[in-house]
Amino acid sequence: MGDCTMFAEYDVEVGDEESHEHLVDLYRRRSRNALTRAMRDLEAGDYDGAVFDAEQAVQLYLKSIILEYTDATPRTHNLRKLLQVVGELLGASNEFKEFIKANKYKLHTLEDAYYSSRYLPKEFSKEDAEELVKFAEEVIKFVESRKASKASH
Repeated sequence: MGDCTMFAEYDVEVGDEESHEHLVDLYRRRSRNALTRAMRDLEAGDYDGAVFDAEQAVQLYLKSIILEYTDATPRTHNLRKLLQVVGELLGASNEFKEFIKANKYKLHTLEDAYYSSRYLPKEFSKEDAEELVKFAEEVIKFVESRKASKASH
């Protein structure tokens, strides 16, 4: 497992192998469930809920990768920071930096959705929600493909 010193604070630190695998699986399952909810929310016309769940899907997926490689998860909700850490862990920092740079606006909007869909009087349109749910899928696929590439080396 990796070095946890890159995080100032932790949500979870795991000791034994069984607990570690269980938590990684739990985070991944919650990520998949959030993405499923986001798609259901879209169909039901709950665009704020769709965007919130899309952000949660990405955040939980990224934290599952970090947990898998380090035995810890950072407390941050900042998707760009989480992507940077995942890029380092997968040995693909430059690719991840380029992805973050190319998708800076969408990442920021998705991060903003975490708070604004719940706590601010902002409403998301159908088009915004569709774009952000699709983007959440793209982020997860991007990371999955880089993870698979690392595993094959």
